[in-house]
Amino acid sequence: MLVERLAKRIKALREQRGLSQESLAAKAGVSRGYLARLETGRHDPTVGTVEKLAKALRIKVTDLLK
Repeated sequence: MLVERLAKRIKALREQRGLSQESLAAKAGVSRGYLARLETGRHDPTVGTVEKLAKALRIKVTDLLK
């Protein structure tokens, strides 16, 4: 359930900020395909990836995990 909730949160925050998957992936240093799999809950991200995404979205890791 945590992975699904995180997937929805990443996608919602990305869309709220008007970012494409490609632009967020570039900011976070991950591939667009990997980000797409994260957003659909098909991949379980590492802590390091969560930190990169939070930084790219300009939020705290704890806010990303809400």
